[in-house]
Amino acid sequence: MVDEVRIGVYICHCGKNIGGVISPKRVAEHVSRFPNVVVASDYLYMCSSPGQALIEEDIRKHNLNRVIVAACSPRMHEPTFQAAVARGGLNPYLLEMVNIREHATWVHEHEPEEAERKVIGLIRAAVERARHLYPLEVAKFPVVKSVLVIGGGIAGIRASLDLAKAGFKVYLVERKQSIGGRMAQLDKTFPTLDCSQCILTPMMVDVANHPNIELIAYSEVEEIDGRPGDFKVKIKMKPRYVDWDKCTGCGTCVEKCPWRVPSEFDEGLGYRKAIYFEFPQAIPRRPVIDPEHCLYLTKGICRVCERFCPVGAIMFEDKPRYVEVNVGAIIVATGYDLYDMTKLHEYGYGRYRNVITGMQLERLSSAGGPTGGRITTIEYERGRFKPGKTPKTVALILCAGSRDERHVRYCCRIGCMAALKHAYYIAHALPDSKIIICYTDIRAFGKGFEEFYQRIRSLPNVYFIRGRPMEIIENKDGSLTFDVYDSNINRMIRVTADLVVLETALVPPKGFEELRQKLKISCDPGGFGLELHPKLKPVETTVDGIYLAGFIQGPKDIPDTVAHAGAAAAAAASFLAKGYVESTPYLATVDEDICSGCALCVSVCPYDAISIVVKDGKRVAQVDSVKCKGCGACAGTCPSGAMQQHYFTDRQIMAEVAALAEGVVA
Repeated sequence: MVDEVRIGVYICHCGKNIGGVISPKRVAEHVSRFPNVVVASDYLYMCSSPGQALIEEDIRKHNLNRVIVAACSPRMHEPTFQAAVARGGLNPYLLEMVNIREHATWVHEHEPEEAERKVIGLIRAAVERARHLYPLEVAKFPVVKSVLVIGGGIAGIRASLDLAKAGFKVYLVERKQSIGGRMAQLDKTFPTLDCSQCILTPMMVDVANHPNIELIAYSEVEEIDGRPGDFKVKIKMKPRYVDWDKCTGCGTCVEKCPWRVPSEFDEGLGYRKAIYFEFPQAIPRRPVIDPEHCLYLTKGICRVCERFCPVGAIMFEDKPRYVEVNVGAIIVATGYDLYDMTKLHEYGYGRYRNVITGMQLERLSSAGGPTGGRITTIEYERGRFKPGKTPKTVALILCAGSRDERHVRYCCRIGCMAALKHAYYIAHALPDSKIIICYTDIRAFGKGFEEFYQRIRSLPNVYFIRGRPMEIIENKDGSLTFDVYDSNINRMIRVTADLVVLETALVPPKGFEELRQKLKISCDPGGFGLELHPKLKPVETTVDGIYLAGFIQGPKDIPDTVAHAGAAAAAAASFLAKGYVESTPYLATVDEDICSGCALCVSVCPYDAISIVVKDGKRVAQVDSVKCKGCGACAGTCPSGAMQQHYFTDRQIMAEVAALAEGVVA
């Protein structure tokens, strides 16, 4: 069979990425002399229409039965070339790609001779491997035409509405009492300064009223099983202690409850009752009881809410309930959390009462906030927040924890514009105040952002200092003093402010890592969900049918979040509309004659795709072709070699390794 192998090799210039370092033409001439290579060609852009047409034509003209493309990363264009090979009449898995951009010309940019030698070696190894390729087939499975959206912020809301309008059943799961997310906490949005609630709340109402959306609030995803196109999801509905079917949302229970606790929605500045709505415009309009603060649930006294409820909806005996849904696709839209500012000890957050976060300033500025929209210093009476005095000087510190090797290395992407918006809040509400913005760089990258920056910069009471403040010291009168080196004027400046606002770093939300493990998707170094490709597939994940929407894929402002959520909804709709899902061709397979049933493969499989069964009295491994993702962990672990992976068999890999080793020795 080896003598019948007819290989075509195609070297891409990739513009100057490859062709600017080596000579693809010279490489093609050299490669054409390799055994079984019938034709070797180079082209400026192999992935272009003419490049693909060249491959298709050569397959028919030269009766090729193997194709090798030496170009950029297979992660980017392998499906492109597989499709071209299929159009030429070959099984698409008789294609072998060689990454000569990242693996050769990019790393040996200043060593063209070394790069060219390495490219030839890599292609020679691919030729040896290609000789042992064989056709693969994929199975097709039907999909369930419904979607689970995890997270009810603006991203989850947008994705849910888009899918519902397209005719798909949507289950929207939100862990808090109400949907709305972080956007609901904002007073205004930059750069247009629109009222955040005015934009958000009509969409929240649309979610509640849409017949294709089932809103499951105050709940969390407990378990995920199944396969792409047919996920089985177990959802935990936390005890609400209120019968939402009976409740009319009148709010009498909330009004009569005597116990107040700090409000998470108001970032600890305002207060809510032990039975509460997340915020006045909450959707669903149904309260929950906080079991950690309810006097009856903690001490066995009170029950005021029960006595005053006109419909008898209070149910103190409530327990967690579980529901299971069957969906074809999942969209993850869990948003973000604020970085813990107490870790920045030098800024005194948590120790100095007048050091607050930008989100806390949002709540102070909001008409529905704890001060009714008045910006004040922070005072406490008997341990409870109360509005203080009107601040005369407010300092805004950007990149608090962001772009910092000690804390969060990446840019939060919205802090600069949020600080400019906060400067507007203060300047508009307190025209006689002095506003100092300490920044690293002002990153005004979005539509209308530069104009907004210039608008704020032109205000007479706003001052910009380019530098990171040193340690903040609290004075006896509650004011705060810090030194900051201004690199623009080469001077050290001492600032004394009544209020210091930290524009905080933003991180993945609490619980996302656990959810990610359940979904079996990857994350980036910052802990956010990892997209399949940063340019071509920004909403897809490594698991078919699971998509990312909004901030959980990486820092974004509201417009980009909404656009990203729309893209995720479109991708999910496209996935479901096809009506079927294909299994991975790179399945693991078991040689039952060799398998000893040791179960090591079971222990390392991240997708629970392998089980041990008894056949003819012998324990052997069995692979579920629906669940298997072709990761290869089992094949690498199997001590007997009984477990192999299609397209990455021992024979194929060892042929490649032997060719590489021969090149090193030579």
